[in-house]
Amino acid sequence: MKNISEILDNLKLRDINEGTSNGVNHIKSDGELKNIFSPVDGKKIASVIETSSKSYEEVVATAQKSFLKWRNLPAPARGEIVRQIGNELRKSKNALGSLVSYEMGKSYQEGLGEVQEMIDICDFSVGLSRQLYGLTMHSERPNHRMYEQWHPLGIVGIISAFNFPVAVWSWNAMIALVCGNVCIWKPSEKTPLSAVATHNIILKILKKNNAHGVLNLVTDCDKKILGKKIASDKRISLVSATGSTRMGKSVAKTVGERLGKSLLELGGNNAMIISQHANLDIAIRGAVFGAVGTAGQRCTTTRRLIIHDSIYEKFKDLLVKAYKQIKIGNPLDENNHMGPLIDKEAVKMYENALKEILKEGGEPVVEGKVLNGIGYESGCYVSPAIYSVKNNYKIVQSETFAPILYLIKYKKLSDAILIQNDVPQGLSSSLMTTKISEAEEFLSSSGSDCGIANVNIGTSGAEIGGAFGGEKETGGGRESGSDSWKAYMRRQTNTINYSDDLPLAQGIKFDF
Repeated sequence: MKNISEILDNLKLRDINEGTSNGVNHIKSDGELKNIFSPVDGKKIASVIETSSKSYEEVVATAQKSFLKWRNLPAPARGEIVRQIGNELRKSKNALGSLVSYEMGKSYQEGLGEVQEMIDICDFSVGLSRQLYGLTMHSERPNHRMYEQWHPLGIVGIISAFNFPVAVWSWNAMIALVCGNVCIWKPSEKTPLSAVATHNIILKILKKNNAHGVLNLVTDCDKKILGKKIASDKRISLVSATGSTRMGKSVAKTVGERLGKSLLELGGNNAMIISQHANLDIAIRGAVFGAVGTAGQRCTTTRRLIIHDSIYEKFKDLLVKAYKQIKIGNPLDENNHMGPLIDKEAVKMYENALKEILKEGGEPVVEGKVLNGIGYESGCYVSPAIYSVKNNYKIVQSETFAPILYLIKYKKLSDAILIQNDVPQGLSSSLMTTKISEAEEFLSSSGSDCGIANVNIGTSGAEIGGAFGGEKETGGGRESGSDSWKAYMRRQTNTINYSDDLPLAQGIKFDF
């Protein structure tokens, strides 16, 4: 078991911590003091001083000034600073991963995996800093050249969620940095300490490189006003928000009213189709991890299993057997598979969902319950549940951020795809099959309508090299790999006339 006091000391977290930073120094704020408690054992971890309106204005003003300098630094030089940040994260991987686990409740291995994502995106961004390519195009006018180039936007506001308290920030921030932007991070009010610890890790790198005001932090634990401030602030060029669909709609509306840019990563209602041609050993592993990993609190969590009716009963039995082996408890104990939900509010949501499933006609396969007794004193532990349902149930159409898995039968793959797509969300999807024609149908234009479509792997566990995001009520944004960097830049088309004449486009004559 990890020593929490040692972890906090290692990360330079004190009993009371400033929740505001300009990247080089912590800023003293006259905001309110918020105590942060762990869902693991219900104990207080430490306290954070929230960012006041005055401190927020100081941070934004600093970021504005810093951008004017940062954008002129060559992209490879910006990449070099990101490289140093990645190396510093490597040194603190175990400590930060432990804190993520303790503050959020995910397993220690998942906490380490999240910090590894931060390191990986740093590595990716270093390479990207030399690959911010534009295009050269042939002009219709003689002795003219056309090309396009990409310029930084300015300030990027990053609103992250509790379930990935540090990784989502890094996906946005490291890409934004090499693109020439500066960032203001507002972490989830439920996990501010992981954000403060991250800034503690990178402070000396930013200070050494005189990168004042490039990576900024604001926290908002109780008042919950900073998200609205960021969304409505015309000085912030791009707002990248991760969270619920409800939150995303609010952000999109506010940012849209000022004609700003937003990048939204919202709810998922992810399905895995289990074909009669599936390798069931692979399928069961993918389904179980997808459903109970992070206690069902991933946006890519597997929420629906759409199973061919010829293997439905067999696969259901395999699931029941697997669920009996899941160990629930302190996530810092590596013998446990699943930790707690984030807080008691999430537990209430879980309980309400179970009632609603039964009310709508769902049949229990593995009944869910709130756990109590030794090891569960925080009141945040629940057991993973499985219910046989119909896809049109209201509760199935919505995302419940908890380890509740729905089973649905199908006869034809085309029907399974229709069922999968028949929800408002469109983030991740998966098909388990050994038949190539099924795989190709699933990946075709008439197949999955999600931003992520996998074959023979689960819905959860995206790699940083690919563009991450989804369609419909998932928001449509893309983060991390591929050409997601373009969301953090503005495109400019340039035409150069190197002749002594001025021919007009489309052959227009304008003589005088």
